[in-house]
Amino acid sequence: MALSGILTEAEIVACLQSCQAADSFNYKNFFVKVGLKSKSKDQLTKAFRILYWDRSGFMEEDELNFFLQSLSAHARALTDAETKAFLAAGDSDGDGKIGVDGKTAFIKQSNTCL
Repeated sequence: MALSGILTEAEIVACLQSCQAADSFNYKNFFVKVGLKSKSKDQLTKAFRILYWDRSGFMEEDELNFFLQSLSAHARALTDAETKAFLAAGDSDGDGKIGVDGKTAFIKQSNTCL
């Protein structure tokens, strides 16, 4: 897996299982459960660069929609509501995309699991 060394397979599997149902993805809980919140800024930057597949330097709505599938080909796509909430949380300047700095900042600010 491309994220090996950053996330364990067990962390990824557990998190994907916790949000299998439509509209059950909560980015705050997900980042804590998968262990991203405890990672260094360098590790988060590396993970971010792996997860945006068009290599634009930003994650946009279409990439966020398939965020879970970037972790596992067997995962579901996010719903429109989940995608829009995810984008709104990380889009600090309202341009419709999340840059690496915005991504790492909102991961670190995410609350603990509820």
